[in-house]
Amino acid sequence: MTLKDVCILIPTLNEEDAIAEVIDEFRAMGFEDILVIDGHSCDRTRERARAAGARVAVQSGKGKGQALNEAFDLIESDYIVMIDGDGTYLPSEVHLLLDPVLGGKADHVMGNRFGNLQKGALTRLNSVGNKLINFFFRLIYDVPLNDILTGYRAFTRESVSRLDLSMTGFEIETEMTVDSVKKGLNIAEVPITYQSRSRGTRTKLNPFMDGARIIVTIYRMAKTHNPLFYFGLMGSFFGAAGFVIGLYVAIEWLTTRTEHIPLTILTALLIIVGFQLFFMGILGDAVASMHQEVLREIYKNQKKKN
Repeated sequence: MTLKDVCILIPTLNEEDAIAEVIDEFRAMGFEDILVIDGHSCDRTRERARAAGARVAVQSGKGKGQALNEAFDLIESDYIVMIDGDGTYLPSEVHLLLDPVLGGKADHVMGNRFGNLQKGALTRLNSVGNKLINFFFRLIYDVPLNDILTGYRAFTRESVSRLDLSMTGFEIETEMTVDSVKKGLNIAEVPITYQSRSRGTRTKLNPFMDGARIIVTIYRMAKTHNPLFYFGLMGSFFGAAGFVIGLYVAIEWLTTRTEHIPLTILTALLIIVGFQLFFMGILGDAVASMHQEVLREIYKNQKKKN
């Protein structure tokens, strides 16, 4: 393996103040295949990227997820390193992510920004939001990862080809992580440095809207990985609603002998639906476990043949 077998993938949107320096650092280390996938920047990002020696492609649609999906189809290298072009990650730490992949110890390596988070790199709101999302992920998927939203990653081309990615926005990092878990890929996490943005660049992420989309993505994808949690949570809501309404009906009847027939029927329906959803979760969990085991065995056999 040589550095020619590695493609550095950089998604950009209005990063003219940082992109050239990021590319220059990679080229100084000997990386020649550098692909910038640009999201229709309004500044000189593309011109500066080309001048620094990178290949530049303009995505056909909008959103980081759509850009990455399009870029993966353009890459033929055996290994891929994904890094944001805003200067928040250090190109000099690339081997922290590459070494486990090149050594066959991992299929997907993620850089943990909280390993060396620089002062001011994340606002307090973003920091709390990140930790909440990571806690939610660990609760559902039972995988000890600490930064599923990181933008600094390394993959084998084979592992990328196994991922079924459909998200078009900032949910793409979450989808990459969850789908890697579902497909049984070997995932590693290494501590990296995360620093403040270069002057002139600004975040495109909306803490509330994008944060909500990410949480919904984590929960939605749990339907096939952890059905017991997915259906159990819904069943709990229905059951709890039925219990509260039923309690009100019982108190009214005991204290005033007032009958609430419609509410009594609603109570029964809510509790029944709650139990049915919980039972669906139990059955789905058994099926999902068998499916995941089959996928792992298939992947192990493919690796042995290769």
